[in-house]
Amino acid sequence: MPAFNAETPHVLGQSEAVERLKSFVDNIREQFKEQVSEMNGEWDDSSLQFSLTTYGFTITGTLNVEDNRVHVDGQLPFAAVAFRGKIQQAIEQELSRALA
Repeated sequence: MPAFNAETPHVLGQSEAVERLKSFVDNIREQFKEQVSEMNGEWDDSSLQFSLTTYGFTITGTLNVEDNRVHVDGQLPFAAVAFRGKIQQAIEQELSRALA
């Protein structure tokens, strides 16, 4: 499966950024309920293992919160490779909003 990466800087410190992002999964699920048919996530300290299904494509990955940035490493199905840039951009925009 093809990989994608997204990164968003922040000035909140790790613990504050984690607290803000803990509701991120629920907010995304509600905000994009028409496009996302399934979304799951499990936190382990400052890392979130997630999966989401949108338009029939399942995307999986790990979101890691550091002191001054959030980094996402994910996997896309081959059929979604054409949308990789758009997916990365959308993730970065939503993370920036959550951490503003």
